Parts: sequence; structure tokens; C-alpha cells
Amino acid sequence: MKASGNLLIVSAPSGAGKTTLVKALLARDPQVVYSVSCTTRAPRAGERDGVDYLFVGDDEFRRRIDAGEFLEHAEVHGHRYGTLRSWIDAQLQADRDVVLDIDTQGAAQVRALMPEAVSIFILPPSLTELESRLRARATDADAVIERRLAAARAEIAHARDYDYAIINKDLETAIADLAAVVRASRLRHARQAARHAGLFGDFFR
Repeated sequence: MKASGNLLIVSAPSGAGKTTLVKALLARDPQVVYSVSCTTRAPRAGERDGVDYLFVGDDEFRRRIDAGEFLEHAEVHGHRYGTLRSWIDAQLQADRDVVLDIDTQGAAQVRALMPEAVSIFILPPSLTELESRLRARATDADAVIERRLAAARAEIAHARDYDYAIINKDLETAIADLAAVVRASRLRHARQAARHAGLFGDFFR
């Protein structure tokens, strides 16, 4: 049986508001689920194993790589992150749309393996605004912010590789735009044919 759910790749530079947009989408649409990635980093305050991430050791992560369990994996800031293919496949077969929150490196890996995935890049209204948002957090030193801005420029250069670009200038508008992309993706012919196989069989014999 062909999967009727959509894999939704969402990427953005730090400070563009990706986490806020994704959380809003999940709250509004029960058919959308969030992909829980494996990571070798330690849990941060408030994070729960199996909910925010699957926290594993380096040896376990390497075992999963060798077993071919990851759809994609990457090393970021000294820690490894990976997306389990089996979990993604099960959700798509169950007619759920899966949000995959990954960087541009991981997104390229996923698109190569699953070209039918829908890719969305979240852009800030300007680099000046992005810098203001990062400084408003008051959690990072100037050197860290400069590194984040340099990384943001590099990531934004890949935005043209994505199917959709959403500019997060007004939060409610950006949330509505993201929801519109998700809804439209469900109406693609291949997904409707998988979801309504009997009907489409009658129509297109």
C-alpha cells in the first residue's frame, strides 16, 4: 500500500521562528505529527526522552548507522542527530503528515532518498531583523551571535532548493501560510490516490 501521508521538511536559520511556527501547526492540525530524532547530546532542562528526542549514546548511534536505520543523520556542534526511517514510514502509512525539523544538510539527504517530500524554508524578513531577534533572547554572547548570523547566511543560500519559502514577518500570517502548504500537499494526486484507492480505481481504470 502506498503511503498517504506527507513528509514535510522544515528548515530555517536560528531566530527565524521555525519552532514557534511548527508548534502552532501541531496545535492546530491533529493529523500532523512531529518527528522525534535520535541525538547523542544530553537532555536540556525540561526535555523528555521519547518526546523531544530519543537520547542515545555514541555507541548506540553508531550501531543504528551501521544497521541503516537512519533516513538521515548529521553531526552538529559536536553532537549527532538522526531520523529513524521506520518511525517515519509507519506514520506516513497511517495517513499522518510528519514534520521533519532539520538543517539544510539533513534536508538534502532526505530529498535525495524521498524526492516526494515537501520542503519548506522559513525566512526572516531581513538579516537585520534576524540579528535583533537573536540579541533579544539575551542568552548568547556577541561572538556566538556572530557565528549564528554567519551560519544563517550559509543556510539561507540553500533556500532556493526548497519547494516553498515562507517569510516570517507577521506570525499569524506565517502560521496560515504553513498550514496552507500542508493542506495543499494533501491534495496532490499521488496522495489522494493512495488515500482513496477504490474511488481512483473506478475513475482511472
